Amino acid sequence: MMGRQSGNQSRLFYSFNLDDRISGHHLLRRINPVVTRVLSDLRGKLKAFYSEIGRPSIDSELMLRMLIVGYCYGIRSERKLYEEVELHLASRWFCRLDLEDQVPDHSTFSVNRNGRFRDSDILRQLFEAVVRACMSAGLVKDEGFAVDASRYHGKAPDEIDWSAPERQTRAVSEVLAGLDDDDRPADRKPPKVISPTDPCSAWTAKANKLVQFGYGLNYLIDIENAVIVDVEATPARTSDEVAATQTMLDRTEERFDLKPKRLVADTDYGTGKFLGWLVEEKKITPHIPVWEKAERGDGTFSRSDFTFDKQNNEYCCPNGKALRTTGKVHDGRTIL
Repeated sequence: MMGRQSGNQSRLFYSFNLDDRISGHHLLRRINPVVTRVLSDLRGKLKAFYSEIGRPSIDSELMLRMLIVGYCYGIRSERKLYEEVELHLASRWFCRLDLEDQVPDHSTFSVNRNGRFRDSDILRQLFEAVVRACMSAGLVKDEGFAVDASRYHGKAPDEIDWSAPERQTRAVSEVLAGLDDDDRPADRKPPKVISPTDPCSAWTAKANKLVQFGYGLNYLIDIENAVIVDVEATPARTSDEVAATQTMLDRTEERFDLKPKRLVADTDYGTGKFLGWLVEEKKITPHIPVWEKAERGDGTFSRSDFTFDKQNNEYCCPNGKALRTTGKVHDGRTIL
């Protein structure tokens, strides 16, 4: 006999324990002990970034737990992250919120990300604490690492009114300081076009081949269990991504005393300068295809057009003329 749900009146009182509702095999319950251990001394590190006066601040541990929920479930929108924690019991439990506790507004994240979280470098500390936990669990080895990078219209820098009120942002001040930096590498030219709304991004045609402004999110990954051991965001330029790899390898060795025996990467990283740095300075074996530029398709001579005169120890051009050095040294090499 088919029954029908009865009871049109809600109960006045409920006996409800949130902890009893979260099963032992749920992802958030399984990672909670590690997260609790990692965040144990968080408040002490952030204390100096909170004011002693005014309204009580949002608990920093709560906000970081919410960000971890977003990472675990691929929630990129802060509005959707607010809805996730507001509506789902497991997310509330993981963030240590009771049923009647208020969830922080989504706008709080952007304020903290550009303020105390950034100034304190707490997100970097949190990331490295997780890597150390993975190392303690035997998930990270030093056999091999892999590196790669995953990927809006612009104007010339001198066409933009940087004094306009809407341009007075941290990102703008940082990019202008970079353009005026006397220590900028000599081979790095100022960008031809720049995004007025996000000037740190770079003009690129990578990824889906759409020409747009964007960033490269560079990952250094231990290949044993695919654990990310370092990450560095850069403008979407190949030269910046290669430089970021050097930064990540140096930082991983400094922070974790961890250096791979070999590095796996694609052709973008197969430049002579980078490969030489890997082998000669870091003593890391590269598993990287060489960025081959011997054959030219622009009408100029290719490498195969030149011949080497072993007797005179010199190269000759297609017209039979010997190539002479100018004596100019570039990156430690003499250029002909």
